Amino acid sequence: MSVAIALIRFIYPREILGKGLALNGLIIGMGVALGPTVGSLVMSVANWPWIFWINVPLGAVALVMASLALPVTPRSERSVDLAAICLTVAAFTFTVIGIDDFVHGGLVSAVALSAIGVVCWIALLRHQRDSSEPVVPVDLLGVPSFLIAFIVGMTGFVASNFFIIAMPFTLETVFHRPVTVTGFLITPWAVGVAIMSFLIGRWTDRIPAALLSSLGLAVTGCGFALLWMLPSDASNFDIIWRTWLAGSGFGMFQPPNNRVMMLAAPRGREGSASGLVSVARLGGQTLGALLVASVFRFSTHASTLCLLCAMIIAWLGAGLSLGRSFRRRHRSGLHG
Repeated sequence: MSVAIALIRFIYPREILGKGLALNGLIIGMGVALGPTVGSLVMSVANWPWIFWINVPLGAVALVMASLALPVTPRSERSVDLAAICLTVAAFTFTVIGIDDFVHGGLVSAVALSAIGVVCWIALLRHQRDSSEPVVPVDLLGVPSFLIAFIVGMTGFVASNFFIIAMPFTLETVFHRPVTVTGFLITPWAVGVAIMSFLIGRWTDRIPAALLSSLGLAVTGCGFALLWMLPSDASNFDIIWRTWLAGSGFGMFQPPNNRVMMLAAPRGREGSASGLVSVARLGGQTLGALLVASVFRFSTHASTLCLLCAMIIAWLGAGLSLGRSFRRRHRSGLHG
């Protein structure tokens, strides 16, 4: 997934890049929405290991289709930097595990592992300081528009993971739904993401991301707020349309924000930019998961508190995204 958006950048001209990113969002949303259903069908005719084994033929089909359809992209002539790769793996691994230990109460191990992670980060940054093609392209974060889009993207995924991880517990403990129903009630999130990602494609290349992404995260926050305010005797329909609303906002937010990141990167650095788009997504999801774990550890009303946190963080992301428009106006005023 880390190179998928880079491939889209090569396939679609700059003028319609947003459309390509929107179609990619549609496919991802459809996959997420269909996953539970396909899994249920597999379980109805086979044993549980086939939930994993089915990915082998699917992966083989995808490999053949990719080899036939994907464009030939420019290749780097530099040798693989194994030292940087090892330091990158160690930096991420020790840092995340250290934070996870802290969340679960292991203070001594958390400090030790996090310290090792920090040392690995310092060593990595020193090692790739003079590299024109760094493994972790932190130099792209020096581009202001890229940096803001990166932070907005990570913020959005932190908010979404507060919802995605905590919502099953909310459905069971607050709304008293059986386990067999929770997947059905969460699916509208993925459906909303998929549909809106497709619909927003025609506008992504015309309307600034500062407006579209901000509106998307604001709508997502409103969906979370409406879920948070629901009474415990709410109907399934009340839960479904609010979940769909939140997912629709998220589908509106992603393509424009990803477009900003890809176009802000210099030509020839598409792969690096695509990698950081994935870092924003996975970093936000990981941080969100760790924060959810901490809420469940310290709060007696964790599931509803997580919805409140998702709402607040989504609105903070919307405000940060909207700030891009004021920054652009300020720069235009200075040049004028």
